[in-house]
Amino acid sequence: MPCHPNPEIYVRIWIDVEDLFVYFEGNRRPSGIQRLAFELQKALRSVGGADRIRFVRHIEADLTFGEVPWESVVALFADGVGHAAPPPPAAPPPPQAGRHPKLRALVYRLPTPLRVALVRAGRAQIEVLRMLFLAGRQQIRVLTGLVGLVRIAATKPPSQLQNPLTPIDGTVAPGDVLAVLGSPWSSPNYGAMLDAGRQRHGLRVLLLIYDLIPLRHPEWCDGNLVWHFTRWLDNVLPLADIVLAISRSSARDIDRYAAAKGIALKGPVAAIPIGTGFGDKLAAVAPAGATHLPAAGTYVLFVSTIEARKNHQLLFRAWRRLLDEMPADEVPTLVFAGREGWLVADLMQQLRNVNWFGGKVVHVDNPSDAELVQLYQGCLFTLFPSHYEGWGLPVTESLALGKPCIISNVTSLPEAGGDLARYLDPDDLAGTVRLIRAVISDRPGLAAWEAQVRRDFQPVPWEDSARAILEGIG
Repeated sequence: MPCHPNPEIYVRIWIDVEDLFVYFEGNRRPSGIQRLAFELQKALRSVGGADRIRFVRHIEADLTFGEVPWESVVALFADGVGHAAPPPPAAPPPPQAGRHPKLRALVYRLPTPLRVALVRAGRAQIEVLRMLFLAGRQQIRVLTGLVGLVRIAATKPPSQLQNPLTPIDGTVAPGDVLAVLGSPWSSPNYGAMLDAGRQRHGLRVLLLIYDLIPLRHPEWCDGNLVWHFTRWLDNVLPLADIVLAISRSSARDIDRYAAAKGIALKGPVAAIPIGTGFGDKLAAVAPAGATHLPAAGTYVLFVSTIEARKNHQLLFRAWRRLLDEMPADEVPTLVFAGREGWLVADLMQQLRNVNWFGGKVVHVDNPSDAELVQLYQGCLFTLFPSHYEGWGLPVTESLALGKPCIISNVTSLPEAGGDLARYLDPDDLAGTVRLIRAVISDRPGLAAWEAQVRRDFQPVPWEDSARAILEGIG
């Protein structure tokens, strides 16, 4: 590992975890980015040593960082990963029903800091702000303008406000690395903070980029995300000393974007290997035997947040055609496992209009890890028809658990699926129907495919990902 000018002192890596704390203020369970970042942090700490791998949050008023203990980061995931959701009521509502679906969709369109503020405000305050939100664009602009003023109070728990973070000024040394491994693009002053860290402390900046979806395909994203992400990337990319990506596909996108914007990168963008699964969580969590899940062997599985980019619409149309062409008892149930995201209001309404094809499509909302284990173990195979990915965590997760996967043939997904997956064109309905029908109609062939997956898939340890990051540093 590189050393400071003083050979007695090793370079430290300061990992920015502010985005994790902000995320869990407004969300119950982690999504793929939070899980991936956490696994990288654990592996880096294991490979690089607890003293060298440190963790920081933002002190935005001073444009600097304050250290937080690793235990505080671990505590964020104690209730967000590996804990079964409360059992459903005796007569659960239909899977498509929600208490306030329109309000939920509106809240998810807000910038993250404001959404966090809403969560903390309480129901009475939320109702007031909701009325303002619905009142018109002028009120929205007013609320958005207040984000910068309330962000520090909104994103810091009361305990931290009473016990402010201690700046790292006395511990950091020139040549240390600030590693950005998560999703901090909602921070309004991030570029200024990085620049101050470089000027004040001689920090080098390592930037891990997942994908450029908000830039390449803004039509699949919330407008606020597009604005925040574009502003963030344009500010931080010129400051990064080391730029890494989670796939070769993303690395190519970054190179093209930097060239188009006239940003001179300080070195080549390197793709790191992505670990398989999430540590030992999925293997360690015993299935709960939840009776509200479909019976084993009767369904196929799509694990993903329900949003436009993931292409649930393709499978909705494919299942309609399969049910038109085949006896219903020969068509397996299609399970969507994940929370409802943005830009899918029309799809959810269509599913309600057809009564979820009489139960042939099921939505398991926000499944726990225990439920995911049971869903993977019981499915015939998995599907992942996404239009665009930075990597494809559900693909390698499926293969690691011994389940065949039919996935898109675009962006990074062939890197994740390799020779063990089968591929569809995410814009080709007829071809998708033919492929799925061929698989469900050939059960001996499906069993042989599953045996091949179990025999040949080689998981990637997260320590390999950590070592690649350390090699990228020098």
